[in-house]
Parts: sequence; C-alpha cells; structure tokens
Amino acid sequence: MFDAELLDALDAARRRWEDTTLRQAVERRAERAATFTTISGRPVRRVYTPLDVAGSDYLRDVGLPGEYPYTRGVHATGYRGKLWTMRMFAGFGTAEETNARYRYLLEQGNTGLSVAFDLPTLMGYDTDVPEALGEFGKCGVAVSSLRDMEILFDGIPLGEVSTSMTINGPAAILWAFYIAAAEKQGVSMDRLRGTLQNDILKEYQAQKEYLFPPEPSMRLVTDTIAFGSEHLPEWNTISISGYHIREAGSTAAQELAFTLANGMEYVRWALRRGLDIDAFAPRLSFFFNVHNDFFEEIAKLRAARRIWARAMRETFGAHNPRSWLMRFHTQTAGVSLTAQQPENNIVRVALQALAAVLGGAQSLHTNSMDEALALPSEQAVTIALRTQQIIAHESGVANSVDPLGGSYLVEAMTDAIEDEAYAIFRRIDELGGVLACIENGYFQQAIADAAARFQREVEAGERTIVGVNAYPSAEPPRIPILAMDPAGYERQVARLTDLRATRDGEAVRRALAALETAARGTDNLMPFILDAARAYATLGEITGVLREVFGVYTEQTVI
Repeated sequence: MFDAELLDALDAARRRWEDTTLRQAVERRAERAATFTTISGRPVRRVYTPLDVAGSDYLRDVGLPGEYPYTRGVHATGYRGKLWTMRMFAGFGTAEETNARYRYLLEQGNTGLSVAFDLPTLMGYDTDVPEALGEFGKCGVAVSSLRDMEILFDGIPLGEVSTSMTINGPAAILWAFYIAAAEKQGVSMDRLRGTLQNDILKEYQAQKEYLFPPEPSMRLVTDTIAFGSEHLPEWNTISISGYHIREAGSTAAQELAFTLANGMEYVRWALRRGLDIDAFAPRLSFFFNVHNDFFEEIAKLRAARRIWARAMRETFGAHNPRSWLMRFHTQTAGVSLTAQQPENNIVRVALQALAAVLGGAQSLHTNSMDEALALPSEQAVTIALRTQQIIAHESGVANSVDPLGGSYLVEAMTDAIEDEAYAIFRRIDELGGVLACIENGYFQQAIADAAARFQREVEAGERTIVGVNAYPSAEPPRIPILAMDPAGYERQVARLTDLRATRDGEAVRRALAALETAARGTDNLMPFILDAARAYATLGEITGVLREVFGVYTEQTVI
C-alpha cells in the first residue's frame, strides 16, 4: 500500500522516536501496565503506523463502500441513504403484555420489532406442561399456539412492519404461527418482511437450547431456507448468530470464525438439497455481539464482511453480487452488564452501540441498564432506544461511510482478526467439520477456555470492571424494576385449555398425522407444520411429533 522508500524512512523515524521521545516519556512516568491487550487477549501496540498495514493492497483488501470485498460496508452511501433499523428485542409474560410493549416501542420511534420468547417456548413446550413449571414469561413472551401469536401482534399490521424472532430449536413452528397470524390479518406470506434466527448449530456450541439431534435439526433449517426462497422473498430465513457464542465467553475472533463456519455449513446443506446459491444466499443474515473493546469490535465486523464476500464468491461460486453481501444485526453485550451500579450500563451500551454503527451494522438492539437485574422496565428500554437515536441524529458519525477506514490501528486489527479466523477454519476442517467439532467438543472447549481466561483476569484485578472490582459502592441499586402481571400465568393456561376444547380436534389429528408421515420421509416439513399451525395445534403437540420421529439430543461430556 505504501512506497518502499517511504516505509524505510518511517521505520527509521520510528526507531529514533523509540530511542528518544518515547524512552524519555517512560522514564518520567512508567506506563500503566507491562502489556496492553484487548478483552480477547489480543496484544495492542503502543502506536500504529503505515508499517502495520504495509502488506495490504487497498483495492483488494479495503476497497470502497458498496463494492467487493465490502470491508467498508455493503452500501455505497452507508447511513447517508438509510439509517440502521432500530430493532429493540422485547418480550415478557403474556402475549397481551408484550403486545403493549411493542405498541409503546413503535410510538417511541422503534423501526422494527424483535420477539424474545420465554424458556418453555424456546424449548418447544406448552406453558401448562410440567417441564415448563416456574419459567412462564421470565425471559420472554409465552407463545404456545397460533392464538397467542394472533394476540401478540393484534393491531400491528404485519404487512408493514419488519419482525425478527429469536427462536432456534422450534423455529419452523413459531415461523408457521407468524405466517398463519399474518394470513388472519389478510397478509399473504410473500409480503412478510423479517428474520428468523433459526441457527441451530450455535445452540449445540453455546446456548444449549436444542431439541433434536444435529442431523434432523439441520434438515429443518434447510427446509425453512428452501420454503422461504420459494414463498417469502422478503424474509431472512436464518440469522447466523455469533451473539450467543460471545455471551458464552468466546473471544472476538472465535465469535467471528465459529459464526462464519456455521454459515458456510448451512450453505453446504442448502447446496446439497439442490438449491441454487443465488436463490437463497441473498436472504442469509447474521447476528453479532458488540462488546466493550471498541476498536476490536469494529475490526471484527469489517473482517466479517470481507471473509464472507470472498467465501461466497470464490469458494461457493455465487454470481449475484447480492449473494456476496453480509448483512447483520448487532446487539450490545448482555454479558458486560453489571448488577452493581446499573446506571453504568448506560455508558457501556452507548459505547458498544457506537462501535456497532462504526462497524456498519444494518440493525441494532441496545440493551437496557437493568437487564442484569430483571427484564427491562419501560424507562430503561426508552433510554436504550434513545441512545441509538442520539447516535443517529446528534453524533455526526452517520454522515460518512466507514469513518474509521484507513485508521492504521483499525486496518491492522481487521487483518489480524481475519488471519486468526482463517486459522480457526483450518482447525475445524482438520477435526472433521462443524458437526464433528460439535460432537468432539472443540467449540465448547475453546469457548470455555476463553471464558476462564477472562474471569481469571477479572478476579486477579488485571482487567477492570468499573463498579465490580474497582470503584465499588455500598449503595444498593435504586432503579425501577419491571413487574409482570401475577395473573398472567393463569390467563395463559386458561387460554390453552379453551383452545383445546373449542378447536376442530379432528383437523388437528389429521395435520399432526400428516406431519409425522412427512417427518419419516424426505418431504419439506414446512407445509405440514404450517397446516398444523393453521389448525391450532399447539407448539408442544407439534414438537412432540417431531421428538417422537427424530429423538432428542444429549450432549456428549467433554473431559
């Protein structure tokens, strides 16, 4: 990127600076630590210069916004043309309570909806079964049937709003509920816009909310990709997620590499199904965590676009430039939030959100200050949304595309994270691929090792967490905490009881029998799941059929 004579002169100037100006400064006042690292443990140099990016080819590696390899962003105008979608993740208690929160968020300027489901729903159980006892509505909204989905979006025009649903093991079923609810509103599925997380591989690696063994689970994911490609052209049928990998304790480079390795595995399965890559790849999307280390996070997001573009064009042979684009949602790091001095979380979230924007996110959720204590209160979620709006309209960072592009530090760190990701890809291949690495525990062990290293650093005082291991306060938190309707559980159970008593029981039995037959064969299961949803079969009834056919997954113990 730079003339050799210039680099030689710069190298000499750097050596002179180290021997004089720097040495004198350090003699007057020692630096705060012997070494400086990112949160991931990546060494950070004292200063970055053109010498650190001397091997880069600008047009090959960095380029211009909206052009391959998209390091500087997938859109030529960045946020000058359209701001990112402000998509606040929300859900708690009953469908009625969450519907009220959605209406509030839309009134406050939220530009997309994102559904958080409760644990029984995530695990494919109806609210009223013993396995769900005590978990109703605690980490999201309870949705046990199409009737709940209808209430959840009552008064919200599904033909106009874009909806994201964070659901994985039973993703196809919740998607069917959503499609059927839209039909009840008179909205055909080809008009629906949104994203289904539907990333089962990261469940085995990090979040652990899986239902079935990997092979049939991958069949379900591939079925949704194929169905969406044919019937829902505006819907992203998978959001390949690094967020939960990072929340489990991975480094930034591990989050990036594991996520992209998973993405490539989904592509391979779709290709083996016989799908045309340019028919489905433009609707693949991603979801990344944005943690506290400002520049490392920006570099990670820039490297992600570059790696994915090269993989799609050069490895998988996609011809449509839209297939090369990595479009991603980001969420600020829940794991970074502290119960101690929760107001400090407002500052953490603001910095993380700024990094997401400078990294070129298409969509962003900002966590609320109280999430280490409870689900977000209305006051806290409003502050979190206002944080995005202030960044968008007051900071000026949305006026230029990739404003940190060309920074010696950011470009060098982007290159370094990319190199580490490729090294991880090679290791995954050596161990037999993504599914083999789930079974042999490679992903789980790597994440656990990174998490343990970080925790040791915190406990030793080598890494400062303000309000936790430094600057503590004896004052208890004094912020309002969300209180859910204590009668919500009884209402939900009563609704399920009424549903089973008033629906067409014979239609439900026929739909479930057809689904079982299809599951034992090779047909795409989405039409059968959708028929069961329309008949008001419950979530538990549908997953029960699939558990009977596919079995359940038990994770292997890794020693």
